[in-house]
Amino acid sequence: MAQLDKLLQVMIQKSAEALEMDEDAAAILRLEGHDTPVTKPLNGAQVVGLLKEIAPPQAAASLDQKSPVKFQYTNADGVFLVRAMLQGNKWHCQLSVDDKGEFERRTGMFRAVDLESGVVSTTAQAAPPVADSAALSDPAKAKGEMERLLRLLVDVGGSDLHLRVGEPPIIRKSGEMTRVEGVTMTGAALDAMLQAIMPDRNKKEFAEHNDTDFAYEIENVARYRANALKDRKGPAAVFRIIPTTIVTADQLGVTPEVQKLCYLTKGLVLVTGPTGSGKSTTLCALIDLVNRSRSDHVITIEDPIEFVHENKSCIITQRQVGVHTDSFKSALRAALREDPDIILVGELRDLETVAIAIETAETGHLVFGTLHTTTAPSTIDRLIDQFPADRQEQVRTMLSESLKGVVSQVLCKKIGGGRVAAREILLVTSAVSNLIREGKTFQIPSIMQTSKRIGMVTMNDTLIGLVEQKLVEPKEAWMKSVEKPAFVASLKVKGFDVSFAESEMQKEQEAAAGGAGAGKPGPGGVRR
Repeated sequence: MAQLDKLLQVMIQKSAEALEMDEDAAAILRLEGHDTPVTKPLNGAQVVGLLKEIAPPQAAASLDQKSPVKFQYTNADGVFLVRAMLQGNKWHCQLSVDDKGEFERRTGMFRAVDLESGVVSTTAQAAPPVADSAALSDPAKAKGEMERLLRLLVDVGGSDLHLRVGEPPIIRKSGEMTRVEGVTMTGAALDAMLQAIMPDRNKKEFAEHNDTDFAYEIENVARYRANALKDRKGPAAVFRIIPTTIVTADQLGVTPEVQKLCYLTKGLVLVTGPTGSGKSTTLCALIDLVNRSRSDHVITIEDPIEFVHENKSCIITQRQVGVHTDSFKSALRAALREDPDIILVGELRDLETVAIAIETAETGHLVFGTLHTTTAPSTIDRLIDQFPADRQEQVRTMLSESLKGVVSQVLCKKIGGGRVAAREILLVTSAVSNLIREGKTFQIPSIMQTSKRIGMVTMNDTLIGLVEQKLVEPKEAWMKSVEKPAFVASLKVKGFDVSFAESEMQKEQEAAAGGAGAGKPGPGGVRR
């Protein structure tokens, strides 16, 4: 029995809020705002020793390295959330009852989940691996098995759950993939689990086309965006968490200049970035700001519906492609007859959708949309290049008048765990509008550099700022940068070690030189 178990038992008996341990102080129970000492003063080694008795291996290793840890601990009295970190070179630790952890306790499947590293440890009494569909022939059991994995995804703080035949479930947390050992997926079992939660329309689409998108919700837990597909081994699926609580623009760190775009009466505002960069979350925060501060009709066209918006000051109409409408373009056309003020287009997929979106923005509506581009200038080029050459000049003119702002973002791994968004912000001024009209988008970064006072910022400047704030490691920021040489030069000027980048750049130069020299004559006129 771990020494902390006795203190946790007292904590439960007294219904205390938490057990806290500070180095060079007595452990205390927090009870209705009063602190009750329950031990003599503890030194740092004693605090770490007590924690290591109950910590999973990864968390114990982090304690040895004096890194922050966060993990779950289960004993006979319940499931507890443990947090520990150094504050002013002294250990601070808090243990509290983890209500979410009751899921693992009831099922008996998982005992210790290291939330900091994302490593999931199973007990000797773990539930049997998902081996075949015999145990899941009952749809209710198959649904329960799927929901168990989806709840686990929430409990460990992951963002995505990957299910593949012949593999254990794989959870992505803070960008890293971690396997849930002790569980192996088979084709029959996975198919039964997917069929148990898939809407009828998607079952038909999955059977006919071998892939389908849908949303799934576990009440009071989370909504999930799901994609089911078939690969060479059989069925597969990816689930992404859509939080039930909408994060506000302020909580996301969206700048006041970008928030002002929500008060426009017409124009096109784009949020861009690669898959998984948080575009949907940022757009959700902007729509929520509109919903709280304006009195308008907002129509969203999504595939599938992710965040659910309840009517506040606005009326929100949410339509799902394939369920409430045939396509983005047909829903966008129909929206013009539905008295909208603001329209959100989940994805500008094709030329016709882009054309209607630009026209809609020109005719007195505010349109939000997304694209999979990495920088603000490249977003403008992508929009224009979709059109035939004979229409591009007209589109440039329309876009120069309708485009109001572009927010391009990527997610970076945060020091100490989690992720943080790095955003490039382009606000369309008269100077930017002229460059778009004249086809000189390559000059836009220069305008952004000289327009910081009005809220514009390049991706490199944002990444440098995150490094200076010690939120992101220099190497992580360098990997996310598009203009790497300029980024390295900026890091050097600010006194950061850039040896990691210089070695990589040297390898690239040597590889390029080797390739260039492959066709040159060697000794004796023989080509190398």
